[in-house]
Amino acid sequence: MILRLIAVIVLLSSAAFAQETWKGVDRVVAVGDVHGDYSQFTTLLRQAGVIDQKDRWSGGKTHLVQTGDIPDRGPDTLRILKFLMQLERQAKKAGGMVHPLIGNHEAMNMYGDLRYVTPEGFEAFKSGGSKRLRAQAYQMNFAALANSRAGTQAIFDDAYKEEWENAHPLGFYEHSNAYHVRGELGRWIRKNNTVIQIDDTIFLHGGISPRYANWELGAINQQISAELNDQSMIPGGVTVDPAGPLWYRGLAQGPEESLASHVDALLAKHGAKRIVIGHTPTIGTVISRFDGKVLLIDVGLSAYYRGGMACLIIENGDAYALHQGQRLELPADGSTEALLSYLAGAAALDPGVVRLKRALGELESGTVPLLVRPNLNGQ
Repeated sequence: MILRLIAVIVLLSSAAFAQETWKGVDRVVAVGDVHGDYSQFTTLLRQAGVIDQKDRWSGGKTHLVQTGDIPDRGPDTLRILKFLMQLERQAKKAGGMVHPLIGNHEAMNMYGDLRYVTPEGFEAFKSGGSKRLRAQAYQMNFAALANSRAGTQAIFDDAYKEEWENAHPLGFYEHSNAYHVRGELGRWIRKNNTVIQIDDTIFLHGGISPRYANWELGAINQQISAELNDQSMIPGGVTVDPAGPLWYRGLAQGPEESLASHVDALLAKHGAKRIVIGHTPTIGTVISRFDGKVLLIDVGLSAYYRGGMACLIIENGDAYALHQGQRLELPADGSTEALLSYLAGAAALDPGVVRLKRALGELESGTVPLLVRPNLNGQ
């Protein structure tokens, strides 16, 4: 533990960390998890007025916040990451900003947890040298295993090679190189923030749990950056902590009555009015909790989730949902009447979203609906 702290202190003392707070921003567009769906993402950005028909920045001085989880589950991860890199430069020239935050899936790709990478996700990295790279890797694996104790029990036949190649598709090694700490994507992810504050709103992927309630936002950013830079720090670190800012779901799923004081204390500490999070998919629209103090914006945008087409807009301090390009006022309080009116509006705009329609029906029948998707641990 002492060595870890020393490593962090050394890294922090030699690094110039990115800005994490902004004031005087008139318009913010906040989009939740994208999960590899370029078409859905860019459609939503056009509806929000931040890109044009040629996918170029048109948002002027708007700040676009993407709360993490661009990679995995959908086919277009690399395309979206390249697009955001370009959009950052375009927005800056126009006086705006793009804030791509780190989510658990960005981190997972960096430290090698590739459970959710799709075949298309590897395919996008395939090059003319992919077969050679994989053949060299197989020979190294074969030699290492054959000379080990476990290798005496292994059968190195065609079936073994086929199974190994299926686990290492073409593009696998280019993908790993790109997400390496010194690779193009790894460097870009490490320079991004985990949590930011724009005026009176805090944005991050998972949430701030009681365990991290006393941490400054800069300390969270610096710790995640340090761990991604030196991945020997990741086991047992903040990056993989279920209560950490990339994974915590309490603000989305926990009982409001027991967490209300925690939320109030967080907002008071940072001089904020609300916290905006992704990570936990909703039933298909922006969901308000804790009387509007916590806003959930992972609407299941990717076709993988078959969710809604919605994001959060904050204009001159006032927050509302943009759903299928239409403004929807968020519930003013936690009353059934306010929620009923809001869900009815969202369902009318997006009649094909089954979970949204089901929740509305449950609420109309007097049943308390589940507004986020269950059974999400480890995803």
